[in-house]
Amino acid sequence: MSLGFGDLPTLNAVLNASSAALASVGWVLIRRRRTTAHKACMVGALILSTLFLISYLTFHAKAGATHYGGDGMLRTLYFTILLTHTPLAAIIVPMILVVLYRAWTNDLARHRRLARITLPLWLYVSVTGVVIYFMLLPYR
Repeated sequence: MSLGFGDLPTLNAVLNASSAALASVGWVLIRRRRTTAHKACMVGALILSTLFLISYLTFHAKAGATHYGGDGMLRTLYFTILLTHTPLAAIIVPMILVVLYRAWTNDLARHRRLARITLPLWLYVSVTGVVIYFMLLPYR
């Protein structure tokens, strides 16, 4: 089985959902003080998010934007989600990189402080990305 260009949005949704799942498991693991497993999950989440970003940019560089064709309350919901998702997606990348750097350099107090803000935003961006995918599905 091979993926075609038209399959990239589905791949993006799978990568986003998988990244959110790994980041969530990573959070549970650190709460249980299982630092090695936490690190593995968070690195996995970062790798999946990076693959998502590459795939997303590749798709949209060629295909352009997908326009939402719904109306009524769903249209309002779609644009409300998009209005919050888009700026958070832009700022989450540097936040994740700073959190990663602080963990890498063993600056754990500052890592924890920023991670407490970064993780919920990362999860929000990942999950709303999947929601946006499903809302756009009828218009592809």
